[in-house]
Amino acid sequence: MKRLFNRVNNRELKARLEESKEQRITLSFYKYHQLEDPQAFRDDLYLKLSECGVLGRIYVANEGINGQMSVPTEQFDNFKTTLYGIHWLDGVRLNIAVEKEGKSFFKLAIKVRRKIVADGLNDETFDVTKRGKHLRAPEVNALLDDPETIVVDMRNHYESEVGYFERAIRPNVETFREALPIVEDLLQAEKDKNIVMYCTGGIRCEKASAYYLHQGFHNVFMVDGGIIEYAHQCEQQGLPNKFIGKNFVFDERLGERISEEVVAHCHQCGQPCDTHRNCANDVCHVLFIQCDECAAKLHACCSKECADFTQLPSEEQERLKGTVEFNGTRFGKGRYRALRKQGL
Repeated sequence: MKRLFNRVNNRELKARLEESKEQRITLSFYKYHQLEDPQAFRDDLYLKLSECGVLGRIYVANEGINGQMSVPTEQFDNFKTTLYGIHWLDGVRLNIAVEKEGKSFFKLAIKVRRKIVADGLNDETFDVTKRGKHLRAPEVNALLDDPETIVVDMRNHYESEVGYFERAIRPNVETFREALPIVEDLLQAEKDKNIVMYCTGGIRCEKASAYYLHQGFHNVFMVDGGIIEYAHQCEQQGLPNKFIGKNFVFDERLGERISEEVVAHCHQCGQPCDTHRNCANDVCHVLFIQCDECAAKLHACCSKECADFTQLPSEEQERLKGTVEFNGTRFGKGRYRALRKQGL
């Protein structure tokens, strides 16, 4: 019987990825589609993608699929043939990463979820197929040049901290679920204005635009293919790139550079920096921004407390687990001011 799950230790898989010379392509895709049996689809897909050497994280639900992955360059054509051989995924757009580094995932994980993006919405209360208009890069730039246009970042605070479109409203939220009602409240007086929304690859805006149209907003637009596709179109067509900084990505890279500007700061010393890390103290593991100097000084940890903890013998660390509070205990994603308060 063929295996439907990875059974190798994560640490070993990461080491294999780092040592591998294999060229890989990082990409993402999504598709809303009604699936009667997500589990059966998931198991079949796992076998098919495993044969293509795919690594990544894929969510499958009754409403469709949302995937981020890397594919061996030599297997890319085979992968596309396999994917497009699934009738409802035939021709689905593949958002190829802006940066060419393919070491983005170290295992294949396909999970069945209630939704492919956690949004907290009751889809039965509105028509999710009536979405906002997709904008290509020239249309995006034209609308952004209009000072009356409202630009909304539908991502989380740790994503928009390192990069954003000019003049964008950037909600201080940690989840998409939180962002939806906050943005709705912020824009109550702007229902007749042009509203341009964007996210990483477009999937969050698909649902958000349908919801806001249902809520009475009239001119809702979204960046076609999100930041990733916009950046590709600007490069291919020689257009001005109005996205500033880095695009946060949910894989081992944690970001890909879109423009040369560095708009964020090291959460510890405050100097310009946009390098995300997870705290090296696995008991904490908080996501935060850290420059190389602070990383060297604090062993890639978010605080002196975590750095000291990682230097203890493993037996002592194990004994203290659950008795010490770290940054990751208090909040899931680091914020600039929250970490600086520690006086580092």
